[in-house]
Amino acid sequence: MPIYEYRCGSCRRRVNILWRTFEEAETGTARCPRCGGEQLTRLMSRVRVIRSEESRLDDLADPASFGDLDENDPRSIARWMRKMGDEVGEELGPEFEEVVDRLEAGESPEEIENTIPDLGAGMGDDFGGDDL
Repeated sequence: MPIYEYRCGSCRRRVNILWRTFEEAETGTARCPRCGGEQLTRLMSRVRVIRSEESRLDDLADPASFGDLDENDPRSIARWMRKMGDEVGEELGPEFEEVVDRLEAGESPEEIENTIPDLGAGMGDDFGGDDL
């Protein structure tokens, strides 16, 4: 069952419409589920590719992913952390988000570590223990 995105010409909202078949999507009349309007323009939707965990981990280990990393620039570290977080494909939690936000604001890793003393606690030796 295909789902297509449309922009409604009447209410100007972006809407999704679920069709029962591809044939129905091609021949049927799309109606806005919000206002009932029929002036819909089909939009290009984002495509998501499902990757194996092994493939994601291979990308994390690729030295090319470190190309523009400047370990002396907190903003550069934050960009790299966001990229790695996206590759993991899982929610990394509010602590991760706080650290990255503070790095993006220009705080040094040492400043962040001093204000969050339990940062990384419970992660074990595989993750560097208590170090940021």
